[in-house]
Amino acid sequence: MLLLGCAHGAAAPSLSSSHWDYFQRPASTDPWSPKISGWQSRETATLDLGSTGGPAEVSGPADAAPPAAIAEEPAVEVEDETTALRDTALRDKYRAFRRARQRELARDAAEWIQSQARVHYVPDGAIDHWATLEETLERDGDDCDGLELLVYHFLRDLGFAEDEVYRAIVVRPSDGQHHMVTFWFEESGDPWVIDPTGAMTSGMPRMSDVPGWVPLKIFSETEEFSARPLAAR
Repeated sequence: MLLLGCAHGAAAPSLSSSHWDYFQRPASTDPWSPKISGWQSRETATLDLGSTGGPAEVSGPADAAPPAAIAEEPAVEVEDETTALRDTALRDKYRAFRRARQRELARDAAEWIQSQARVHYVPDGAIDHWATLEETLERDGDDCDGLELLVYHFLRDLGFAEDEVYRAIVVRPSDGQHHMVTFWFEESGDPWVIDPTGAMTSGMPRMSDVPGWVPLKIFSETEEFSARPLAAR
């Protein structure tokens, strides 16, 4: 039986985690697949997905006539070198601003969940159960796999892309301990790590900066991948 140990910190040799393919399809005999599939089914069934309304209606009487069109001279497109440079600069500034705010939010989430884990960490006991988000909230806590869901859903709820934020199982080869964390793939080859309990790492480092641990599985409510080391170049 596969168990998620929610490991407590221990000394471990440094292992390189910087050269991995994180998105390989799992083998048909992958021993983690049934457990991941079971959690996906329960999470999807219990998660309040909410609803998205249509576009907002324009206020005013239903029979009001639309405003008359205002005659305007056709716009003249000017594509000189100065305009092109200005547009490019604004685009770069926007991307930099957006990235900085995302990192700030993710780091705040890491700090918050690690502080909450000191109060709301509840071990499973003899039976390893992967809680849903609703189960974690109703229970007022959980171990690493339940607490991690708060960060996972928080980032998704705030607009982080579905193909950037995943749940991840990592393993410490020195003693075989497994742990659940959140991966944020701001860059595809080396994700940021948010560890809900701080047993693996504190703060929000890159996976390549966490010694002694290697990625094993990456998944969401609908997808599952296996991490495999890239061939040496």
